[in-house]
Amino acid sequence: MVVAKIAPSLLSGDFARLAEECERMMSLGADYLHMDVMDGHFVPNLTLGAPIIKCLRPHTKGFLDCHLMVSNPEQWVDDFAKAGADLFCFHYEATKDPMALIDTIHSKGMKAGMAIKPNTPVDVTYEFASELDQVLIMTVEPGFGGQSFMPGCMDKVRELRKKFPELDIEVDGGLAPENIDLAAKAGANVIVAGSSIFGAKSPGAMISLFRTAVEGAQPSSAT
Repeated sequence: MVVAKIAPSLLSGDFARLAEECERMMSLGADYLHMDVMDGHFVPNLTLGAPIIKCLRPHTKGFLDCHLMVSNPEQWVDDFAKAGADLFCFHYEATKDPMALIDTIHSKGMKAGMAIKPNTPVDVTYEFASELDQVLIMTVEPGFGGQSFMPGCMDKVRELRKKFPELDIEVDGGLAPENIDLAAKAGANVIVAGSSIFGAKSPGAMISLFRTAVEGAQPSSAT
């Protein structure tokens, strides 16, 4: 059985107080700290890079789940490994040789994740899943926070969970109280949420709500 992991997206945090935001989320029960890395090329927005991860690392023991929405992710593996990233998640659409990239990520001591966009079929992940530590199913188009959840992507989660019952399956984009049950019942166990956590009156309660949904749904969806 897979474990529920809640990953607040720091893209919705206060960038002027990023280290404090990381520690606040961990103290409220977060399992991962989701770091959205955008290059202005693969996606039309710019966010943070390895230098910021390096600066954050001494200030948090949290698991840094780095989602690279970048072209040519191969060029950034060394930088993120040296910066202290725990997981390096690349987009299938951004590389010509996913298996070589997975091997390189592992050789640098990081966990390897693969993300797919909403319009990318889930079966492209199958041949790599046994070597991956996590697969990320995007539930919005990558590049901007605050978008609406795309429920049609849950079919991909269901198919992936049925085929790989022990795999960590992450969902990212528009996750909120009104759709967390749908994601959890489909089989997602790693939940990325930005605005719904950081914008909540009680972020800790929101993290707990997400965890409860996953823990309640996961056993039946993984059978």
